[in-house]
Amino acid sequence: MTTIPLSLTHLVRPSSITSGKAPVLIMLHGYGSDENDLFSFASELPEELLIISARAPYQLQPYGNAWYAINFDSVQGKFSDNEQAKESRITISNFIDEVIANYPVDKDNITLLGFSQGTILSYAVALSEPAKVKNVIALSGYINTEIISPEFEKNDFSDLSVYASHGSQDQVIPVDWARKAPELLKELGIEHSYAEFPVGHGVHPQNFTELKKWLVERL
Repeated sequence: MTTIPLSLTHLVRPSSITSGKAPVLIMLHGYGSDENDLFSFASELPEELLIISARAPYQLQPYGNAWYAINFDSVQGKFSDNEQAKESRITISNFIDEVIANYPVDKDNITLLGFSQGTILSYAVALSEPAKVKNVIALSGYINTEIISPEFEKNDFSDLSVYASHGSQDQVIPVDWARKAPELLKELGIEHSYAEFPVGHGVHPQNFTELKKWLVERL
């Protein structure tokens, strides 16, 4: 399948489904990475999925990309640019619309798979517009309520499912931040699964096996 020019540069792995609409999985990488990172394990995921791995819009030096800036300040310490993050949330939402319009995908079967900063944006998009997203696979990230649309708690989350996981030894994003996600998801009535693995800021092989099983059950 030829990659179609859209607002975000991306890689595509075609679905094995040759007629009709395919379920789609959109990958959102972490800070300082690019679309090749998560796409490296696309071949290990179910063949019926049409997989799209998107590149974040902000280019970093000397290499890599970001969904929003992470700044370092003597007063605030490390902090995120929430305004840029909100812009990227809207960009990803619009990108989903572009994917639906340009690829043979089922608009009611969209999964976002994020890692780190990509997870934070996956949560933000799904909680802001749950009608657009069926599943979220949230790896090594957390929910930043400051970048979600106002009054998101009033949304209908009855069709949304979340698989979240985190490394218990993560030194980039503290595991305590990740542990708050299932608490909020429970409050919102969102079907979810949360797991921790004995790794740092990365994906344990057992983690990958578990998320793949979870995804297959929901396709």
